[in-house]
Amino acid sequence: MAAQNLIVALIVMACAAYAAWTLMPSAARRALAASMLKLTLPRAVARHVQRVTQTPSGCGACDGCTEAAPKPAPGLPTPLVFHRRLNR
Repeated sequence: MAAQNLIVALIVMACAAYAAWTLMPSAARRALAASMLKLTLPRAVARHVQRVTQTPSGCGACDGCTEAAPKPAPGLPTPLVFHRRLNR
């Protein structure tokens, strides 16, 4: 029974950490990732954390963007782009 409670507690803590990381503002995420790079981390984790620190502002590092958005001329407002949602 104690082992089962420990496993459930670990799962809940992992889910809470993932939710906090996902919902955290990108500036705070980059600052936390930069401080995590000072620790000894496995290579795969360190590579992901390093990628997060190099992510430009406004991007969640999802790798979902395949094409770069066109940059407006200086001094002009940035146009809004609306994408039609696919019916599922």
